[in-house]
Amino acid sequence: MTQLVNKAAVAAAFGRAAPTYDSHAELQRISGGFLTDMLEGRRISTMLDAGCGTGWCSRVWRDKGCHVTALDLSAAMLNYAAQRESADCYLEGDIEAIALPDGQVDLAWSNLAVQWCSDLHSGLSELYRITRSGGCVAFTTLAANSLSELHTAWHAVDERSHANQFLSIEQIQQACEGWRCSLQIHEISQFYPSVMSAMHSLKGIGATHLHDGRKASLMTRQQLQKLSLAWPQKEGQFPLTWQLVCGVIERD
Repeated sequence: MTQLVNKAAVAAAFGRAAPTYDSHAELQRISGGFLTDMLEGRRISTMLDAGCGTGWCSRVWRDKGCHVTALDLSAAMLNYAAQRESADCYLEGDIEAIALPDGQVDLAWSNLAVQWCSDLHSGLSELYRITRSGGCVAFTTLAANSLSELHTAWHAVDERSHANQFLSIEQIQQACEGWRCSLQIHEISQFYPSVMSAMHSLKGIGATHLHDGRKASLMTRQQLQKLSLAWPQKEGQFPLTWQLVCGVIERD
């Protein structure tokens, strides 16, 4: 399934989020941990961190002794990662068109980035291409019904789309057809004391930026009140729930 994605606008949005990204990136660290667990016992000496962001995962793999190439669509994010010496090499570019020869790395890793691909199969195919035989592609992405509380709350305010709609589990499975692939599905809920703190967290990781390039509009006080009333609460907290898919594709 293809989707309209304004890549230049996505890169700009994440570039703006770079300075504060890590302070809001709990979900990215959780998903990275799940994915790392799926790779336990493998010998990996070279890896590509595709959609490296601030380089948090790159640093983890470099600390393991891997030679790391960091790739990101956002020059600002890549520069932020480079300033922190997160990787050995840095490459600005798109996961769907990676400027590397075939069979370059033992591991093509992408943590919460392929949901920004115009076509998931295309992005995974590129990661597969640059992986050596015997290596693997490891990725995490978000699935449909993520941010259900946000969608429910906004539906009480207006009929506009204020958050991205992600692929279904079945569509993600279809994108992996033809490869030896293992998928895990996790539901992760994060809790916030207010609607504003939940929205601030989303903005901090660029999640309020829509695929087509539109920015989420500023809320009025009246909209904020309606959102607070309509948001499904749990024990006085405002949850955000994510449907996380972790996948490992074996490179034959």
